[in-house]
Amino acid sequence: MSRRPRVVVAMSHDVADRLLEDPVRRRLATLAEADPSLVAADFAEPAVRAALAEAEVLYTCWGCPPLTAEVLAAAPRLRAVVHAAGSVKHHITDACWERGLSVSSAAIANALPVAEFTLAAILFAGKRVLEIAQLYRRHRAALDWDRRFPGFGNYRRTVGIVGASTIGRRVIELLRPFDLDVLVSDPYLDAAEAARLGVRLAELDELVAGSDVVSLHAPALPSTHHMIDGRRLALMRDGATLINTARGALVDQEALTGELLSGRLHAVIDVTEPEVPPASSPLYDLPNVLLTPHIAGSLGGELRRMADVALDELERYAHSLPFRYGVAPEGLVRSA
Repeated sequence: MSRRPRVVVAMSHDVADRLLEDPVRRRLATLAEADPSLVAADFAEPAVRAALAEAEVLYTCWGCPPLTAEVLAAAPRLRAVVHAAGSVKHHITDACWERGLSVSSAAIANALPVAEFTLAAILFAGKRVLEIAQLYRRHRAALDWDRRFPGFGNYRRTVGIVGASTIGRRVIELLRPFDLDVLVSDPYLDAAEAARLGVRLAELDELVAGSDVVSLHAPALPSTHHMIDGRRLALMRDGATLINTARGALVDQEALTGELLSGRLHAVIDVTEPEVPPASSPLYDLPNVLLTPHIAGSLGGELRRMADVALDELERYAHSLPFRYGVAPEGLVRSA
């Protein structure tokens, strides 16, 4: 039997402007008692405080303030948080788990554009698209591409996936139609699961040394900080490509910049440390680097997918069904 729980929207105002398109607002109004015009970007605001006192569910996205013990005390009826984005670590606190809140995430929806971006980057890297396009623009004439890039192409190349995360697994799935050999390194993946995924399990050093393309899909944790350091970069094959659509902290950026300046490696970098490199960074100008400003994840029309997944979860809650994409506190130890 369905009911209409009282829901409060909690996210930054600019995210709400982009996420809460008219179809999302209409469906939210159908599923719940909600006022989409009231956006809880600051839980201390009087109007937000009043709404919070009656809320049973928070519909959250990027920019939601942390749900501290003080905030939860002001929300005595709160039972669930439905997050229309990926990681919940920015706003779900220990107090939420102590309270026994049910939490859902639309990480599965945000994984899709990241995996699509990664697939394109892998195939373009093997075909040397970036370098050839630059040379073609410069020379404006036919050149001997085989002589300049001996063996280039994607047949029987080896791709190394670091992290069998939601995104990593989606990348593996997208790679299946291609004639590529796929290695995976993940401390939580065993040989049987790797075989089920159709990949070969490898230690990280073996993976970086044996791959033509290394793509990062691990979470940013103390144990993964600078996991791709100078030593591991030195293990990579001459001409290999590093793709990072995960977190900038996974890579020692100074060491990577040195390798890229030498011309030995190539890189597709969507995330950096800091988030925006200084204007003086050579990464902006190197011909063997494709640097993008954290655009692999959901942007533009892709936000609707996350909004819809979160609304699906809200509908399940309204029907007293468990979340399909529920988040457990123990899972956060090894997730983004």
